[in-house]
Amino acid sequence: QVQLVESGGGSVQAGGALRLSCAASGYTFSTYCMGWFRQAPGKEREGVARISASGTFTYYADSVKGRFTISRDNAKNTLSLQMNSLKPEDTAMYYCEAKAGRLCGGVGVSDMDYWGKGTLVTISS
Repeated sequence: QVQLVESGGGSVQAGGALRLSCAASGYTFSTYCMGWFRQAPGKEREGVARISASGTFTYYADSVKGRFTISRDNAKNTLSLQMNSLKPEDTAMYYCEAKAGRLCGGVGVSDMDYWGKGTLVTISS
């Protein structure tokens, strides 16, 4: 069965950095658009970043552009999100997600096929 397992969350001060990882299994990783979305308490889900199946194209929410970098390793079936210059408003549960298709067409949360259980990121001021 499909599994997406996130890791790397934690608590850091504003201005710090974290690197999230996602280990995928149970489907052909290299043929799926992959991404991250987040959900803060009391707020709606927000698409954060996506990367095309080959890794050629990346997409970011305006709120994280220039601070976050998404990457993937198709040989290891892993997805990463490097988060720099973190802000308190980045505090949320972060989820790894997969969308069928080699291209992503932008960030989003309404068209995901699979997602994981999440990892918590807390940024203090």
